[in-house]
Amino acid sequence: EICENPQFIIGGANRTDICQGDLGDCWFLAAIACLTLNEKLLFRVIPPEQNFTENYAGIFHFQFWRYGDWVDVVIDDCLPTFNNQLVFTKSSQRNEFWSALLEKAYAKLHGSYEALKGGNTTEAMEDFTGGVTEFYEIKDAPKDLYKILKKAFERGSLIGCSIDAIVPAQFETRMASGLVKGHAYSVTGVEETTFKGDKVKLVRLRNPWGQVEWNGSWSDNSKEWTIIDKSEKSRLQHQIKEDGEFWMSFADFMKNFTKLEICNLTADALESDRLQTWTVSVNEGRWVRGCSAGGCRNFPDTYWTNPQYRLKLLEEDDDPDDNEVVCSFLVALMQKNRRKDRKAGANLFTIGFAIYEMHGNKQHLQKDFFLYNASKDRCKSYINMREVSQRFRLPPSEYVIIPSTYEPHQEGDFILRVFSEKRNVSEEVENKIEAERPSKKKKAKPIIFVSDRSNSNKELSVDEVSDEEKKKKGAEQKEKKDKTSGNSDKESEEEKQFRNIFQQIAGDDMEISADELQSVLNGVIKKHKNLKSEGFTLESCRSMIALMDTDGCGRLNLQEFQHLWKKIKQWQQIFIRYDSDQSGTINSYEMRNAVNEAGNVSSMSTGTGH
Repeated sequence: EICENPQFIIGGANRTDICQGDLGDCWFLAAIACLTLNEKLLFRVIPPEQNFTENYAGIFHFQFWRYGDWVDVVIDDCLPTFNNQLVFTKSSQRNEFWSALLEKAYAKLHGSYEALKGGNTTEAMEDFTGGVTEFYEIKDAPKDLYKILKKAFERGSLIGCSIDAIVPAQFETRMASGLVKGHAYSVTGVEETTFKGDKVKLVRLRNPWGQVEWNGSWSDNSKEWTIIDKSEKSRLQHQIKEDGEFWMSFADFMKNFTKLEICNLTADALESDRLQTWTVSVNEGRWVRGCSAGGCRNFPDTYWTNPQYRLKLLEEDDDPDDNEVVCSFLVALMQKNRRKDRKAGANLFTIGFAIYEMHGNKQHLQKDFFLYNASKDRCKSYINMREVSQRFRLPPSEYVIIPSTYEPHQEGDFILRVFSEKRNVSEEVENKIEAERPSKKKKAKPIIFVSDRSNSNKELSVDEVSDEEKKKKGAEQKEKKDKTSGNSDKESEEEKQFRNIFQQIAGDDMEISADELQSVLNGVIKKHKNLKSEGFTLESCRSMIALMDTDGCGRLNLQEFQHLWKKIKQWQQIFIRYDSDQSGTINSYEMRNAVNEAGNVSSMSTGTGH
């Protein structure tokens, strides 16, 4: 309907096929321009042999990396138009549509075209490759930035850059130099040439608008090119053409641009032996409000509850020029689905991470550890971007990585990746729920209850049990003495008292049902005004019976009830101890410590590693 002879790709997909339309997604288009520089990467995203003729069914397939997996996105061939012209991305050739269809597939991945407004080139670069991005503030960049840039380009990394716009009104405004503020550019070449006997470092950039170029030194029509011989011009692919692509000196690049983003490729993205690749370990997790969303270290009461990942650095670097015994690695923390959920009010969280050294520990680190131990290293800052990443050099050892949001109680999914040129192992520090269950063979120790024989309907009281604590030690010593003197088969006085009270509750069958247990426990709860509870439900009583019922009959005998009552007494004391403000409640973070003290291990699992 748009043209008579539609083509998917004409003469190969290249960066001049990308011209921005009315959608503010220059960040995405800059990433596409980088993608076209590597055919292997391009055909991973755009499966070949798709067209509008042979076996055409009106659909196209595209593949994107999505948080550790490659997903296939299928779209139809309908594109938004106005007056028979494409509204969004278009090719320089009217009948070529691969770039417009790729944009549509990416919009579908995120839920809508609207979701693509505004972003960082790195997002799309990573979605095209599964790679990981390093950020450089050019004013604070290392002295060897050109060397870093050239090596990155040679190993197939995707590279983008931009100029900060301080206020929103400056976004995508053209400066006198021809450069545009608040706008994403692709780095499409990094070269050196000889000019008047001196070596000059050059960088080639592309504006995704397909027009508006740099007009300073080494621009298309600059005087510098008149001195360069024809063969060198050909090598550098110099063209005088308003296509959005231009050369500039690295010195001018450093003066004008403020941010540089390099997306390093992983082993599965590129198989060429010529290019250096990375090994990667991937862990998925979740910050859960009230459980594992502890915020940054500024919040010591909750920081320790964040998910924790153990990292073993096993092999030191092979760099012959470096005598330090260290391992180089890169940590990348990415929050998931925030762009897709933007229409539901989900903005990007401010995120970051810290690294602590810890030998041989496989348990979740507790609050005291972080109060008395400084981090070994950390990300430079917490920032509200989809991904925060940083390169580190640490000695071979065992470490724990703590990913977190800046503020506590912020709930969301994340993926934590560790890239290295050498072998490493990372895994979540898991805590499994474990609770002691009474054994049929092990006889429960007696718990002392005071029986009021004048009142056969007297309710059991935890306080009454507590009042007899001093007698317990003497009773246990007496029992031990009886056993050594051959009287171990005789029932102690305390056991007789407990048996009498138990019989009052259980009746002739000497077993307590869920109904009877509910009546007893709720009677005890009513006496404790400092505990905010509406009582035990029948279902919770059934669960307690299931926990203690060793013979599977659905009721508790004397020994089983003794064991349960001892547990309840301990739990109440622990609860009161952690109810520091005597409100009758404890929050979910305090609950984990309380549960741990009760002899259980609370679950802190938030995901899996692969």
